[in-house]
Amino acid sequence: MQQIPYTCGLGPAIDVISGKWKALLLWAIAEKPCRFGELKRAVPGITEKMLIQHLRELEADGIVHREVFHEIPPKVVYSATELGASLNKALEPLGAWGDAHLTEISARRQRKAAISPGPESM
Repeated sequence: MQQIPYTCGLGPAIDVISGKWKALLLWAIAEKPCRFGELKRAVPGITEKMLIQHLRELEADGIVHREVFHEIPPKVVYSATELGASLNKALEPLGAWGDAHLTEISARRQRKAAISPGPESM
């Protein structure tokens, strides 16, 4: 796959957190190191497959550190790296914006869903 050169800092940032769940996973991990099951509970709706995939991608990008404890049963803990912590800090204003506009965005989406025909009507 050919890498398209970035023209601004948003490109690499969006690449690293692209996908529905990555920013939410980073948010949870930045709070405190988490085990797999804790992350699954912290991000409702994520499938096990997507959790595994996103954790691998975040680890490959240097955002998340995966530590394996060799004990019975095996224990794996995920934590934010320094790079991940700095990205999480950069996401804080975005989270604040979402909190400030949550009601408005939800109402607009509900209105849109109410007037949009569903796939079953086509």
